[in-house]
Formats: sequence, structure tokens, C-alpha cells
Amino acid sequence: MAERISVKRAAELTGLSQLSIRLGLQCKHLPFGTAIKTSKNRTVYHISPALLAEYLGLTVEEVKGT
Repeated sequence: MAERISVKRAAELTGLSQLSIRLGLQCKHLPFGTAIKTSKNRTVYHISPALLAEYLGLTVEEVKGT
């Protein structure tokens, strides 16, 4: 499975709410991940550590919290 960052961690790092991260990914306004609708009531979010790091000007290690 590909490495990914949680919505919660992305929200902490960006200063946005978790809802804003989810909506931004669903509407393709945030360039660091994707939202995949798997059923009527479920959406899976994939946030790339490398793309989020680039977006924020951080290292991947800083984004991962390691």
C-alpha cells in the first residue's frame, strides 16, 4: 500500500479544518491528494507525503512527524 498522510495530520500542518481538507480534495482544489468515492456513503482520501511537503515547503520527514 502506498504511503499516505491522514486527513487529521494534513489539517494540523496546513491550519485548515479536517472538513476543509476533505472538501478541497473532493473538489480538486488541493494539489496534494485525491478523494475516491468508494460507495454512496464512503470516500477514501489519499494524501501524498511528498506532495504535501512540497506544497508546504517542508521535508517529507517533517510532514510525517518523524
